[in-house]
Amino acid sequence: MKHTHEHAVAVDPEVKDANLKRLRRIEGQIRGIHKMVEEDRYCPDIITQIASAQEALRAVGRQLLRNHLKHCATAAIKQGPQEADATYDELLELVYRHLR
Repeated sequence: MKHTHEHAVAVDPEVKDANLKRLRRIEGQIRGIHKMVEEDRYCPDIITQIASAQEALRAVGRQLLRNHLKHCATAAIKQGPQEADATYDELLELVYRHLR
């Protein structure tokens, strides 16, 4: 069973605010990388900035996954075996994609 939820079951307001702040910083990092490429900056410096942006995105992803486990997945698993099995499959797919 594929989940087609449009919204999270619950979102911790502090986590949401922290993620939005991180995403704004990441937007700034991406604009900075864009400028570095335009200015033909030293490739290792650009690559370093890209790695930093990727790690920042991974941090947001970890927080979103944690929220999903804490609220959405927990609620789905409590609904019964069929929903639990679908949730386990969804979680395995999420973890697999996140580890790549």
